[in-house]
Amino acid sequence: MYNYLLKIEYNGKNFVGWQSQKNGKSIQNTVEKALKKTIKESVKITGAGRTDKGVHAFGQHANFKYKNKIKNKIKFLKSVNFFLGNSLISILDVKLKSKDFHARFCARKRIYEYFIINRTGSLSIDKDKAWHVEKKINLKLLKIGGKIFEGRHDFSTFRASSCSAKSPIKKIDLVTIKKDKDKICIKFVSKSFLQNQVRSMVGCLKYLSTDRWDISKFKMVFKSKKRSECAPPAPAEGLYLVDVKY
Repeated sequence: MYNYLLKIEYNGKNFVGWQSQKNGKSIQNTVEKALKKTIKESVKITGAGRTDKGVHAFGQHANFKYKNKIKNKIKFLKSVNFFLGNSLISILDVKLKSKDFHARFCARKRIYEYFIINRTGSLSIDKDKAWHVEKKINLKLLKIGGKIFEGRHDFSTFRASSCSAKSPIKKIDLVTIKKDKDKICIKFVSKSFLQNQVRSMVGCLKYLSTDRWDISKFKMVFKSKKRSECAPPAPAEGLYLVDVKY
């Protein structure tokens, strides 16, 4: 039995999320169906992260076990991408891994980026690919807030009620914020995140940087550990799983 790791890119707009669900089309199911047509065998893929409905990925990773060796990588990639058709999912790479490799549990770092377009005019090219914020964002406050998230903390404030993680304690290794004209990119690096954590943190950063909250209020909300104190989560369309490091 061989264990393979896929690198997957997708636009999450038309999916209920990564994980297989009964209430709609998932990315996991769509990829599994394309794999079945390619290798003539049903396989189960295990993703590195369970992205929510509408969230995109430049570098989702997932592994699957298959009885045969993939001898021609290019042929495999062309075939599986052919069967994915116009689904807005692409398999970028496939690698042979050790038998005990697990895409989720072996991950050392996960990198997410959140994109905001800060301008008055509505979105056209970036529609469904970023969060449109009309009110002027104070970049200095945005960066101050981002740095407050770094380190090991109790992130209960930013945790979805349906989150299955055993502990709300997480360590954020790095938060960086860059602006290019009217486009703002907020990058988060951590071994793992709570459900809805990134979008909830971005929602609070938006409140801080648009003068809805001052820095004292922002810190109080963080330290409260109460979900009810959190700002509304940023919309899913601005969030991207950029890469997973092993």
